[in-house]
Amino acid sequence: MEPKRIREGYLVKKGSVFNSWKPMWVVLLEDGIEFYKKKSDNSPKGMIPLKGSALTSPCQDFGKRMFVFKITTTKQQDHFFQAAFLEERDAWVRDIKKATKCIEGGQKFARKSTRRSIRLPETIDLSALYLSMKDTEKGVKELNLEKDKKIFNHCFTGNCVIDWLVSNKSVRNRQEGLVIASSLLNEGYLQPAGDLSKNAVDGTAENPFLDNPDAFYYFPDSGFFCEENSSDDDVILKEEFRGVIIKQGCLLKQGHRRKNWKVRKFILREDPAYLHYYDPAGGEDPLGAIRLRGCVVTSVESHPDGKKSEEENLFEIITADEVHYFLQAATPKERIEWIKAIQVASRTGK
Repeated sequence: MEPKRIREGYLVKKGSVFNSWKPMWVVLLEDGIEFYKKKSDNSPKGMIPLKGSALTSPCQDFGKRMFVFKITTTKQQDHFFQAAFLEERDAWVRDIKKATKCIEGGQKFARKSTRRSIRLPETIDLSALYLSMKDTEKGVKELNLEKDKKIFNHCFTGNCVIDWLVSNKSVRNRQEGLVIASSLLNEGYLQPAGDLSKNAVDGTAENPFLDNPDAFYYFPDSGFFCEENSSDDDVILKEEFRGVIIKQGCLLKQGHRRKNWKVRKFILREDPAYLHYYDPAGGEDPLGAIRLRGCVVTSVESHPDGKKSEEENLFEIITADEVHYFLQAATPKERIEWIKAIQVASRTGK
């Protein structure tokens, strides 16, 4: 009997020989992880046994690479994977941990209900806390803040985070709030914006987070950008980046020239409505952008050359300028989700 498939999708994996990062189709089984060069391949390029393995998340061995986790096997072999965004990394880590625990206990992997459990005072679930902080009504309010002739969009101050933690009864006092906020920062749930908060992160202080109205922070998928700041790494001046991120993930995209298919990381923004695509293996700048205002998006059952497709889950975006983009999702459900999200953004965005 074949092992049960628990989770599968695109992740970027670090090579063990050439140390290059490449997108792979990764499958989490009950007893290990298989990775394939392409989703359609029949044989995996490799397999990582989970029995006795150790998981490290977040893994901060690679500087600016975010959302990385590491699996160390019993033979002390390290395997590094990078997710497209924070929630995706956490979902993989959560399932890998559970699969490993089931192996150790001789149990079968089974998902429990997602009902809320009562959190013990000494236990903080950072993932759940992060989602509460992002709540549009009851969470931390994102603002446009000005300092040193620079405007920081979609961010908030350090003291506002501590205020929220205390008022929300997530912590007992501000000192405890500093510890939790520093943990959120170290795990990648919060990012520093501006010299003051960045210097604190790079320093040697016990708590890298600052309970300070002049220290700015932002959520990693908030659409943060900084204006009139040529020295800051976070500068994004183009109008198309101002929109709030509403969906992101990896898809296959067909090239316009060679007509070959490559894995790309897509970020969907609304108001203004743009779909940017990136090299998932690295690079902060997008490879291209699709303006969605007035576009048409539909599912297709054949390749762009008119031949019947052996691959499933294709969809097409036709822009207002009549440029055609062909994309492929991993599952029928994922295709529907992308089509619906793009349709909403195209109607509401500028």
